[in-house]
Amino acid sequence: MKAFNARKVKFAEYDDDTEMIAFFTCGGCSGRRVFRLVRSLKKHDIDVIHLSSCMIMKNYPECPHIDSIKKTITDAGIEIVEGTHH
Repeated sequence: MKAFNARKVKFAEYDDDTEMIAFFTCGGCSGRRVFRLVRSLKKHDIDVIHLSSCMIMKNYPECPHIDSIKKTITDAGIEIVEGTHH
């Protein structure tokens, strides 16, 4: 949240009018929760979902479901940004 508010790292390109409307986890393996959350967030006209460090950084255990999670998001017409505050 602090990085978003300060527009740092992966949030640096957003202007002051950009809002963060949700913060959520995948729900654990297999990431099934993502489908339901993305569908719910579409009602709020979201444009972008940032994938967290635990899903994409190499110093965490590899997410075995990352490809299906990304597909769920892109199939909903939402852009993905890989990373947040790291």
